[in-house]
Amino acid sequence: MCNLYSLTKGQAAIIAFARATRDTTGNLPVMPGIFPDYRAPIVRNAPDGARELSLARWGMPSSHAALFAATKTRAAKLEAKGKQVDFKELLRMEPDSGTTNIRNTSSKHWKRWLGIENRCVVPFTSFSEFNKAEGGDIWFALDESRPLAVFAGLWTNWTSVRKVKEGETTNDLFAFLTTDPNDVVGPIHPKAMPVILTEPEEIETWLTAPAEEALKLQRPLSDGILTIVARGKKEDGDE
Repeated sequence: MCNLYSLTKGQAAIIAFARATRDTTGNLPVMPGIFPDYRAPIVRNAPDGARELSLARWGMPSSHAALFAATKTRAAKLEAKGKQVDFKELLRMEPDSGTTNIRNTSSKHWKRWLGIENRCVVPFTSFSEFNKAEGGDIWFALDESRPLAVFAGLWTNWTSVRKVKEGETTNDLFAFLTTDPNDVVGPIHPKAMPVILTEPEEIETWLTAPAEEALKLQRPLSDGILTIVARGKKEDGDE
């Protein structure tokens, strides 16, 4: 599971690469370490039809089943302390920091967001997979210069409790798809790797094609593509 990535290229490069027509991010800083629930740039099909570079929090809404199970556990603990529980209200306020990686796109939970209006791409320059035996965070990029690429992602606007101290908030959220690893990532993380798009034509397909065609892009990069560029660090950049 990829829960850490970096973005060290500027707005102009992202806009050109993804052919965005509008930028709402303001002054976008270099981001050598992007973690779950952080705000990060995405290029999305905005509600008015523009292709927009914008910011969203990393982590799509978790499934009802996952939240229901977490709420049952919390309710049982409260009841064990003799407290009365309004389960429906407890479920509504169950904290959900989100799901960062999406694998099963045939799931009913994810199908609702597979339309063009909810697809996005997530710019990155390197990403990490954790492997303690290999040194901790292992960083992958297309090459040592860490050129710009994007993950194939989904986004939505959602009202929920992300953190207890925040209470209920409404946010733009995103996550990206995963697939089987290629021969570079597999020895470090045999379960999965992000779905990576490296060509403008792939970005066009992901953002504009019917879902059945777009989902053909949910495949690993060819073997031999990607290289390990750093080990054991929580941040990565082109040095």
